[in-house]
Amino acid sequence: MEQINNIEVGPCTESDYLQPFRVHYNQNGTKKSWDFMRTHDSVSVLIFNTTLHCFVLVKQFRPAVYMCEWERIKKQPPQSAEKSEEGASEAAAPESQEGQSVSEGESSSQWPPASAGVTYELCAGLVDKPDLSLEEIARQEVLEECGYDVPASKLKRITSYRSGVGVTGSKQTMFYAEVSDDNCVSAGGGEPREGELIEVVKIPLHEAMTFAYDERIPKTMGVIFSFIWFHNNMSPKYKISTNV
Repeated sequence: MEQINNIEVGPCTESDYLQPFRVHYNQNGTKKSWDFMRTHDSVSVLIFNTTLHCFVLVKQFRPAVYMCEWERIKKQPPQSAEKSEEGASEAAAPESQEGQSVSEGESSSQWPPASAGVTYELCAGLVDKPDLSLEEIARQEVLEECGYDVPASKLKRITSYRSGVGVTGSKQTMFYAEVSDDNCVSAGGGEPREGELIEVVKIPLHEAMTFAYDERIPKTMGVIFSFIWFHNNMSPKYKISTNV
């Protein structure tokens, strides 16, 4: 996962996932404009394994996160940047960085380790299949990414919300799914034909809130929110502490 090389950055002139626009409007008599991206809505799923009493997350390399980390490190004094790189490596359980290369004009010392772009996330996917319900799309993502075969009818809708409101405003709908080892039909890992390379990660229930609030571990807001939701709504059912 962390064998990242031949990094090149260029303009995005065409994409199946993002479309940039500029909207002009008047608000309370003042003329304004705003740049935004048109993107797909999405679904995410908090998966709880009742056999192992653990949450099932996914871990993957996110180029956008990596490049933001690179931009942040570039602005720091050399000594501070070195410490940031070390911290990123420790937080993401680094593996060997052999083969990592950079664009022309950049030395390897200027790039953070690939682990700086690795994040822990809920199982999730784009809403890009108009013939399927949100529950059916979520079910497919759970099967492809995490290897659990769960009927769509067993998915519990938690809530929906807007994400990236300053840039995209797309809507994400979050579901909850209980699985057992009996539901596991594959190792998961995502769909290689779609460029996915995903590692399935299990977080023990009693370590969940410590994990959620550990700022050294790169994670999405969805992970934090869903763990809090589980603590408030589902923990009494299992009578097990989430270590809050």
